[in-house]
Amino acid sequence: MQLSRRQFMKVTGSTLAGSSLALMGFSPATALAEVRQYKLAAATVTRQTCTYCSVGCGLLMYSLGDGAKNVRSSLIHVEGDPDHPVNRGTLCPKGASLMDIVHSPNRLMYPEYRAPGSNEWKRMSWPEALDRIAKLLKADRDANFIEATDDGKKVNRWISTGMLAASASSNEAGYITHKVARSWGLLAFDNQARV
Repeated sequence: MQLSRRQFMKVTGSTLAGSSLALMGFSPATALAEVRQYKLAAATVTRQTCTYCSVGCGLLMYSLGDGAKNVRSSLIHVEGDPDHPVNRGTLCPKGASLMDIVHSPNRLMYPEYRAPGSNEWKRMSWPEALDRIAKLLKADRDANFIEATDDGKKVNRWISTGMLAASASSNEAGYITHKVARSWGLLAFDNQARV
């Protein structure tokens, strides 16, 4: 490629002008970022943990609306949390599609109960569901708790029920969960990360 002196000066001058404008803050990337920030400026940001797997990636969830009766809050954008130590702002394809879970018509919003032999699910409140779970756990533990073996060794174990813990929680929450499960006498105790 042959350049005349005049063409060389034009190319050099336009390159110098373009780089000078970029250094002064007139770059297109900055302008595009500001447009994006403007769109999300009115949104409420909530930090959350991804629900898909046991990695526990951090999320930033943007929603519009104040949650009042006349303006229901609605999720509009999900992205990785750059301050989270696990994923540092990145998300896998499953985590990036969490809006589909939130807006799915099949998403359960409340506990449901199906009586034995019934084909119909009945809605119940959270306090009712937690009370029912606690009563069933207590009844099962009272019926199946083993204090000692046949030869008199004290074992204090409960082998008819197991517990599967979530692995997206912190070390402290995992420690407390383990202590609670072992204090009940549970032997079948595992973590989601091993499943």
